[in-house]
Amino acid sequence: MYNTIFYIILAIVVFDFALERLLDWLNSTRWSSKLPDELKGIYDPDRYEKSQKYEKENQKFGKLTSSFSLTLMIAMLFLAGFAVVDNWAREVSANQIVIALVFFGILGLVMDIVNTPFSLYDTFVIEEKYGFNKTTLKTFFLDKVKGWMLSLIIGGGLLALIIWFYMLTGKMFWIYTWLLMSAFMVFITMFYSTLIVPLFNKQTPLEEGELKTAIKDFAEKVDFKLDNIFVIDGSKRSTKANAYFSGLGAKKRIVLFDTLIEDLDTDEIVAVLAHEIGHYKKKHTKKGMIISVLQTGLTLYILSLLISNPELSKALGAEQTGFHLGLIAFGILYSPVSTVLGLGMNMFSRKNEFEADAFAGKHYSEEALMTALKKLSVKNLSNLRPHPAVVFFHYSHPPLLKRLKRLKDKNE
Repeated sequence: MYNTIFYIILAIVVFDFALERLLDWLNSTRWSSKLPDELKGIYDPDRYEKSQKYEKENQKFGKLTSSFSLTLMIAMLFLAGFAVVDNWAREVSANQIVIALVFFGILGLVMDIVNTPFSLYDTFVIEEKYGFNKTTLKTFFLDKVKGWMLSLIIGGGLLALIIWFYMLTGKMFWIYTWLLMSAFMVFITMFYSTLIVPLFNKQTPLEEGELKTAIKDFAEKVDFKLDNIFVIDGSKRSTKANAYFSGLGAKKRIVLFDTLIEDLDTDEIVAVLAHEIGHYKKKHTKKGMIISVLQTGLTLYILSLLISNPELSKALGAEQTGFHLGLIAFGILYSPVSTVLGLGMNMFSRKNEFEADAFAGKHYSEEALMTALKKLSVKNLSNLRPHPAVVFFHYSHPPLLKRLKRLKDKNE
């Protein structure tokens, strides 16, 4: 039985790689040497050529990194690498919680170290070459250390509690884990900007002036109580611009990247914020959270049916059964289901983006939003003609041309 599970795991890993390469090839069929008619008025020929080079370089680099990851995973499977790490962890302690923490700690640290050269190349060669990178080596490695600490504290704490639930309640652990994860999701949604973001970026209240007045006027117009408007130093790492809405109730806040304020004029910034407020008004955040909670419950329930099966651990080459080994095997086996659920979430998200655009267009300005979206896409060298299959599998936002067409149609 475990041999069958082993080959199913291997097939899933190889299929995922093959699917990504197929999607890359489909995307490459949309490339062209001259500016397509539908992009005239958005890209100029030189900027379009640069965006094509950026896309091609990223795709080539992605193929290299994913090929490396595939090779590493196949080696771990055929050489029983997970079992080796499991044996190391069992030498540290006989306690199941400690074993799991050491197991995932070793895997996570080794994988991060192995992938660091790729991250360095991506940041300091590719992003630097196309004028995006503002990260220093000091910031890069400080981010890594902070990431490790967060993984240890948050990830390790959650994992320890989940295994403790399993040790106490057996298969019923999924109910307690579901409650824990649901509470954690709500907590992070509310306090992400106040607890996590400050570890990496500085956030300062938006200064009084034309922009803040325009934002407050719009918020009052649409009956949106907004006391927290912050500017984040996104330029510390990249020239790419963004804005986001976070929190719930009194904890909600709008965060503007300093690069966004630099790149857009007041009307365009307010239009972008009108889009973010549209998400709140349409209850997209709450709906998304409810769906995520339900999906988490489904996943945990299925996990509870399989996690105690010793064949999962044996499929990874281990002689002893372990919750942590079962979790690795289950994660791979469940990935096709996760992919299908992810496709549904992407469709839901793209629908929400259209609705938020419509809200901004109706209550503020279609023209300002369209101009802002064009500027941001061109500044970030976005691929404006992705293959529909790539959009279907990976895009949480509709492609720019579809968003512009929808806004234009509503305006007419």
